[in-house]
Amino acid sequence: MSEFLAELIGTMILVILGDGVVGAVNLKKSKAEGAGWVVIAIGWGLAVALGVYAVGNVSGAHINPAVTLGFAANGEFPWEKVPLYISAQMIGAIIGAVIVFFQYLPHWKATDDKDAKLAVFATDPAIKSTPANLVSEIIGTFILVMGLLFIGANEFTEGLNPAIVGLLIVAIGMSLGGPTGYAINPARDLGPRIAHAFLPIFGKRDSNWIYAWIPVVGPSIGGVYGAVFYNAIFVGEISGLFWIMSIVVAVILIVALVNELNQHTKMKSSNRSSKNQAM
Repeated sequence: MSEFLAELIGTMILVILGDGVVGAVNLKKSKAEGAGWVVIAIGWGLAVALGVYAVGNVSGAHINPAVTLGFAANGEFPWEKVPLYISAQMIGAIIGAVIVFFQYLPHWKATDDKDAKLAVFATDPAIKSTPANLVSEIIGTFILVMGLLFIGANEFTEGLNPAIVGLLIVAIGMSLGGPTGYAINPARDLGPRIAHAFLPIFGKRDSNWIYAWIPVVGPSIGGVYGAVFYNAIFVGEISGLFWIMSIVVAVILIVALVNELNQHTKMKSSNRSSKNQAM
Protein backbone atom coordinates (compact mmCIF):
# COMPACT_ATOMS: atom_id res chain seq x y z
CA MET A 1 0.00 0.00 0.00
CA SER A 2 1.29 3.49 -0.86
CA GLU A 3 1.52 6.29 1.68
CA PHE A 4 -1.10 8.22 -0.30
CA LEU A 5 -3.61 5.37 -0.12
CA ALA A 6 -2.80 4.77 3.55
CA GLU A 7 -3.54 8.39 4.51
CA LEU A 8 -6.70 8.33 2.40
CA ILE A 9 -8.00 5.15 4.05
CA GLY A 10 -6.95 6.19 7.55
CA THR A 11 -8.73 9.54 7.25
CA MET A 12 -11.75 7.87 5.68
CA ILE A 13 -12.05 5.52 8.68
CA LEU A 14 -11.62 8.47 11.04
CA VAL A 15 -14.49 10.38 9.41
CA ILE A 16 -16.80 7.37 9.02
CA LEU A 17 -16.65 6.61 12.73
CA GLY A 18 -16.28 10.22 13.94
CA ASP A 19 -19.02 11.81 11.86
CA GLY A 20 -20.95 8.59 12.34
CA VAL A 21 -21.15 8.98 16.11
CA VAL A 22 -22.31 12.59 15.71
CA GLY A 23 -25.03 11.35 13.35
CA ALA A 24 -26.04 8.67 15.84
CA VAL A 25 -26.46 11.25 18.60
CA ASN A 26 -27.96 14.12 16.58
CA LEU A 27 -30.30 12.58 14.03
CA LYS A 28 -33.91 11.80 14.81
CA LYS A 29 -35.06 8.20 15.30
CA SER A 30 -31.48 6.99 15.65
CA LYS A 31 -31.30 4.46 18.49
CA ALA A 32 -28.47 6.56 19.97
CA GLU A 33 -30.35 9.87 19.69
CA GLY A 34 -29.56 12.19 22.59
CA ALA A 35 -26.74 10.02 23.95
CA GLY A 36 -24.71 13.17 24.54
CA TRP A 37 -21.28 14.76 24.42
CA VAL A 38 -19.44 12.01 26.28
CA VAL A 39 -20.52 9.43 23.69
CA ILE A 40 -19.36 11.76 20.90
CA ALA A 41 -15.97 12.34 22.57
CA ILE A 42 -15.41 8.62 23.11
CA GLY A 43 -16.57 7.84 19.57
CA TRP A 44 -14.10 10.29 18.07
CA GLY A 45 -11.30 8.90 20.23
CA LEU A 46 -12.00 5.36 19.04
CA ALA A 47 -12.27 6.64 15.45
CA VAL A 48 -8.77 8.10 15.63
CA ALA A 49 -7.38 5.00 17.34
CA LEU A 50 -8.72 2.69 14.62
CA GLY A 51 -7.45 5.00 11.87
CA VAL A 52 -3.98 4.90 13.41
CA TYR A 53 -4.11 1.12 13.87
CA ALA A 54 -5.14 0.72 10.22
CA VAL A 55 -2.34 2.64 8.51
CA GLY A 56 0.21 3.63 11.15
CA ASN A 57 2.76 1.10 9.92
CA VAL A 58 2.50 2.43 6.34
CA SER A 59 2.30 6.23 6.52
CA GLY A 60 2.67 7.02 10.22
CA ALA A 61 -1.09 7.73 10.26
CA HIS A 62 -1.05 11.49 10.37
CA ILE A 63 -4.69 11.49 9.09
CA ASN A 64 -4.70 15.22 9.84
CA PRO A 65 -3.11 18.09 7.85
CA ALA A 66 -2.30 19.92 11.10
CA VAL A 67 -0.23 16.94 12.25
CA THR A 68 1.50 16.71 8.87
CA LEU A 69 2.34 20.43 8.95
CA GLY A 70 3.50 20.21 12.57
CA PHE A 71 5.78 17.25 11.97
CA ALA A 72 7.22 18.95 8.88
CA ALA A 73 7.80 22.15 10.86
CA ASN A 74 9.89 20.40 13.51
CA GLY A 75 11.88 18.36 10.99
CA GLU A 76 10.29 14.97 11.62
CA PHE A 77 8.63 14.83 8.19
CA PRO A 78 9.87 15.96 4.75
CA TRP A 79 8.16 19.08 3.37
CA GLU A 80 8.07 17.61 -0.14
CA LYS A 81 5.59 14.96 1.05
CA VAL A 82 3.21 17.45 2.67
CA PRO A 83 1.03 18.08 -0.45
CA LEU A 84 0.72 14.31 -1.05
CA TYR A 85 -0.42 13.64 2.51
CA ILE A 86 -2.83 16.56 2.72
CA SER A 87 -4.49 15.77 -0.62
CA ALA A 88 -4.94 12.14 0.48
CA GLN A 89 -6.42 13.25 3.80
CA MET A 90 -8.89 15.58 2.09
CA ILE A 91 -10.06 12.94 -0.38
CA GLY A 92 -10.40 10.36 2.40
CA ALA A 93 -12.43 12.80 4.51
CA ILE A 94 -14.85 13.52 1.66
CA ILE A 95 -15.32 9.80 0.92
CA GLY A 96 -15.87 9.08 4.61
CA ALA A 97 -18.54 11.79 4.83
CA VAL A 98 -20.35 10.37 1.78
CA ILE A 99 -20.42 6.96 3.45
CA VAL A 100 -21.91 8.49 6.62
CA PHE A 101 -24.60 10.11 4.45
CA PHE A 102 -25.62 6.69 3.14
CA GLN A 103 -25.41 5.11 6.60
CA TYR A 104 -28.11 7.46 7.89
CA LEU A 105 -30.08 7.76 4.64
CA PRO A 106 -33.65 7.69 6.08
CA HIS A 107 -32.74 9.85 9.07
CA TRP A 108 -32.07 13.07 7.14
CA LYS A 109 -35.74 13.38 6.25
CA ALA A 110 -36.80 12.47 9.78
CA THR A 111 -34.66 15.30 11.22
CA ASP A 112 -36.06 18.83 11.01
CA ASP A 113 -33.10 20.56 12.66
CA LYS A 114 -30.90 21.81 9.80
CA ASP A 115 -28.08 22.76 12.17
CA ALA A 116 -28.03 19.23 13.59
CA LYS A 117 -27.64 17.83 10.08
CA LEU A 118 -24.71 20.14 9.35
CA ALA A 119 -23.14 19.22 12.71
CA VAL A 120 -22.85 15.62 11.53
CA PHE A 121 -20.40 16.84 8.90
CA ALA A 122 -18.75 19.99 10.22
CA THR A 123 -18.11 21.99 13.37
CA ASP A 124 -19.79 25.20 14.48
CA PRO A 125 -19.11 27.35 17.58
CA ALA A 126 -21.36 27.30 20.62
CA ILE A 127 -20.86 31.09 20.89
CA LYS A 128 -19.96 32.86 17.65
CA SER A 129 -16.87 34.98 18.27
CA THR A 130 -14.35 34.78 15.46
CA PRO A 131 -11.13 35.57 17.39
CA ALA A 132 -12.15 33.40 20.37
CA ASN A 133 -13.22 30.53 18.10
CA LEU A 134 -9.86 30.72 16.33
CA VAL A 135 -8.05 30.63 19.68
CA SER A 136 -10.05 27.58 20.75
CA GLU A 137 -8.98 25.64 17.64
CA ILE A 138 -5.37 26.76 18.05
CA ILE A 139 -5.24 25.58 21.67
CA GLY A 140 -6.92 22.25 20.98
CA THR A 141 -4.56 21.40 18.11
CA PHE A 142 -1.54 22.69 20.03
CA ILE A 143 -2.35 20.15 22.75
CA LEU A 144 -3.00 17.45 20.13
CA VAL A 145 0.40 17.75 18.46
CA MET A 146 2.23 18.23 21.76
CA GLY A 147 0.43 15.16 23.08
CA LEU A 148 1.44 13.09 20.06
CA LEU A 149 5.06 14.09 20.60
CA PHE A 150 4.79 13.25 24.32
CA ILE A 151 3.42 9.82 23.45
CA GLY A 152 6.14 9.25 20.86
CA ALA A 153 8.83 10.09 23.42
CA ASN A 154 7.68 7.30 25.75
CA GLU A 155 7.94 3.54 25.40
CA PHE A 156 4.69 1.60 25.47
CA THR A 157 3.84 -2.03 24.98
CA GLU A 158 3.90 -2.78 21.25
CA GLY A 159 0.60 -1.85 19.64
CA LEU A 160 -0.58 0.34 22.52
CA ASN A 161 0.34 3.74 21.03
CA PRO A 162 -2.81 4.09 18.85
CA ALA A 163 -5.02 3.42 21.87
CA ILE A 164 -3.19 6.11 23.86
CA VAL A 165 -3.64 8.51 20.95
CA GLY A 166 -7.36 7.72 21.03
CA LEU A 167 -7.47 8.59 24.73
CA LEU A 168 -5.72 11.88 23.93
CA ILE A 169 -8.55 12.73 21.51
CA VAL A 170 -11.15 11.84 24.15
CA ALA A 171 -9.39 14.11 26.66
CA ILE A 172 -9.26 17.01 24.20
CA GLY A 173 -12.92 16.53 23.32
CA MET A 174 -14.09 16.47 26.92
CA SER A 175 -11.84 19.27 28.19
CA LEU A 176 -11.47 21.62 25.22
CA GLY A 177 -14.16 20.65 22.72
CA GLY A 178 -17.10 22.62 24.11
CA PRO A 179 -16.51 26.04 22.48
CA THR A 180 -16.17 24.96 18.83
CA GLY A 181 -16.76 21.21 18.63
CA TYR A 182 -12.96 20.67 18.38
CA ALA A 183 -12.25 20.19 14.69
CA ILE A 184 -8.47 20.11 15.46
CA ASN A 185 -8.13 18.69 11.94
CA PRO A 186 -8.63 20.75 8.74
CA ALA A 187 -9.46 17.67 6.62
CA ARG A 188 -11.96 16.32 9.18
CA ASP A 189 -13.93 19.58 8.95
CA LEU A 190 -13.41 20.87 5.40
CA GLY A 191 -13.76 17.51 3.62
CA PRO A 192 -17.16 16.64 5.15
CA ARG A 193 -18.29 20.27 4.80
CA ILE A 194 -17.65 19.99 1.05
CA ALA A 195 -19.59 16.70 1.04
CA HIS A 196 -22.47 18.40 2.89
CA ALA A 197 -22.54 21.06 0.16
CA PHE A 198 -22.97 18.64 -2.75
CA LEU A 199 -24.85 15.72 -1.19
CA PRO A 200 -28.65 15.58 -1.69
CA ILE A 201 -29.41 15.86 2.03
CA PHE A 202 -33.13 16.36 2.61
CA GLY A 203 -33.93 19.79 4.08
CA LYS A 204 -30.32 20.87 4.61
CA ARG A 205 -29.14 24.41 5.29
CA ASP A 206 -26.12 26.16 3.76
CA SER A 207 -22.71 24.71 4.65
CA ASN A 208 -21.69 27.76 6.74
CA TRP A 209 -18.75 28.74 4.57
CA ILE A 210 -18.34 31.99 6.50
CA TYR A 211 -17.06 29.96 9.48
CA ALA A 212 -15.26 27.27 7.44
CA TRP A 213 -11.84 28.97 7.46
CA ILE A 214 -11.51 28.81 11.26
CA PRO A 215 -11.29 24.98 11.54
CA VAL A 216 -8.66 25.09 8.80
CA VAL A 217 -6.48 28.03 9.88
CA GLY A 218 -6.78 27.46 13.65
CA PRO A 219 -5.62 23.83 13.62
CA SER A 220 -2.87 24.62 11.11
CA ILE A 221 -1.46 27.32 13.40
CA GLY A 222 -1.92 25.19 16.51
CA GLY A 223 -0.31 22.14 14.93
CA VAL A 224 2.79 23.98 13.76
CA TYR A 225 3.16 25.86 17.04
CA GLY A 226 2.71 22.69 19.09
CA ALA A 227 5.55 21.02 17.19
CA VAL A 228 8.03 23.90 17.32
CA PHE A 229 7.12 24.62 20.95
CA TYR A 230 7.88 21.00 21.84
CA ASN A 231 11.24 21.21 20.08
CA ALA A 232 12.11 24.47 21.81
CA ILE A 233 11.10 23.53 25.35
CA PHE A 234 11.58 19.77 25.55
CA VAL A 235 14.39 19.22 23.03
CA GLY A 236 16.18 22.54 23.37
CA GLU A 237 16.12 23.28 19.63
CA ILE A 238 14.84 26.84 19.29
CA SER A 239 14.20 27.82 15.68
CA GLY A 240 13.26 31.06 13.99
CA LEU A 241 9.86 29.54 13.24
CA PHE A 242 9.29 29.12 16.99
CA TRP A 243 9.67 32.87 17.54
CA ILE A 244 7.52 33.74 14.53
CA MET A 245 4.72 31.41 15.63
CA SER A 246 4.99 32.67 19.22
CA ILE A 247 4.40 36.22 18.00
CA VAL A 248 1.51 35.15 15.74
CA VAL A 249 -0.20 33.25 18.56
CA ALA A 250 0.37 36.08 21.04
CA VAL A 251 -1.21 38.60 18.66
CA ILE A 252 -4.23 36.36 18.10
CA LEU A 253 -4.66 35.90 21.87
CA ILE A 254 -4.51 39.67 22.44
CA VAL A 255 -7.00 40.35 19.64
CA ALA A 256 -9.39 37.76 21.08
CA LEU A 257 -9.14 39.24 24.57
CA VAL A 258 -9.64 42.81 23.35
CA ASN A 259 -12.64 41.72 21.28
CA GLU A 260 -14.28 40.05 24.29
CA LEU A 261 -13.61 43.11 26.48
CA ASN A 262 -15.16 45.36 23.84
CA GLN A 263 -18.19 43.10 23.58
CA HIS A 264 -18.55 43.20 27.37
CA THR A 265 -18.34 47.01 27.38
CA LYS A 266 -20.96 47.28 24.64
CA MET A 267 -23.26 44.92 26.54
CA LYS A 268 -22.95 46.99 29.73
CA SER A 269 -23.63 50.21 27.81
CA SER A 270 -26.67 48.63 26.18
CA ASN A 271 -28.02 47.47 29.54
CA ARG A 272 -27.56 50.95 31.01
CA SER A 273 -29.39 52.52 28.06
CA SER A 274 -32.26 50.07 28.50
CA LYS A 275 -32.54 50.90 32.20
CA ASN A 276 -32.49 54.65 31.54
CA GLN A 277 -35.21 54.31 28.93
CA ALA A 278 -37.30 52.22 31.33
CA MET A 279 -37.04 54.97 33.96
